[in-house]
Amino acid sequence: MLNNKNSWLLISLAAFTSQAYAEVVVILPETGPMARAATSIKHGFLSAYALSDQKVALKFVNSDQRNMKAVFKQNVGKKTQMVVGPLARQDVEDVIKLNPKVKVLTLNEVSAQATNVVQFSLSKQDDANSMVKMLQKDKIQELFVLRQQGREADTELYFMSVVSQFGQNIHLLEQVPQKLKKGQGLLLMGDSTWINQLQKLPKQGIYAQAIAIVHDKPIPEGLKFCDVPALYEQQWPDVYHAYLQKPEPMPYQRLIAFGGDAWMLTELYVSTPLIQNFTLKGRTGDLDVNSERVQRSVHCYQKIKQSIKVL
Repeated sequence: MLNNKNSWLLISLAAFTSQAYAEVVVILPETGPMARAATSIKHGFLSAYALSDQKVALKFVNSDQRNMKAVFKQNVGKKTQMVVGPLARQDVEDVIKLNPKVKVLTLNEVSAQATNVVQFSLSKQDDANSMVKMLQKDKIQELFVLRQQGREADTELYFMSVVSQFGQNIHLLEQVPQKLKKGQGLLLMGDSTWINQLQKLPKQGIYAQAIAIVHDKPIPEGLKFCDVPALYEQQWPDVYHAYLQKPEPMPYQRLIAFGGDAWMLTELYVSTPLIQNFTLKGRTGDLDVNSERVQRSVHCYQKIKQSIKVL
């Protein structure tokens, strides 16, 4: 078996060979404040690429503090089959304004759209949609929400998405309720340490955002949550291999899975350029893709004794 250093070197070399042929341009901020996130995405992208039969050449471009118009002018040409990225929201907006002729798979999303731009992200709205569907399946009609003080900004977009999709029967609490009646649920919004400090949690009807799930940290009995499938379902050897090469906290593991899905979509667009609407089973969820956006449905789970059950 190749050691980690040699394995990564071979993947990188494969990505940059055959420059005379058609290529995919990958735009990521390899320096600056978003560099660590971009590194995890790139790691996942290259790990999935290494296991693929499609060996189109890859050209990586650092987008940090660069103008998108100049990046495209200097790096996107006749041999460019597709562009993947950028990651920063402002850069995505700038690419959409360019109205590019080449297919672009962005790695974030904004409200604006362009004909050849497909927007893909780890959207909190998509995560919240999966949570609301689970609440509806569980016949939860009244939802109590307990939020960790000081972490409201981290959970605000998710919270507002749940509110907009669930309806009006949501109540904010300042402490854990003594009991839950039939049709009532409790959504915990905070980190793992905070949740594990809560006293007398109910055994049923409790839910949490995925940020509360941390590797090797306890999960309260009966807790339900929705998260990236690749972290819990062993179907993606590239994600597992990438994690073994460079173990990361769970937020960055999700980005590794995201990078793997970005390659899966890229591979499909390169091999089938005219494809428009389709669905895929992805590392980050079930992907419903149209000409403008990738919508994710993440999978939901429950802590049962010493295991995590797929719901």
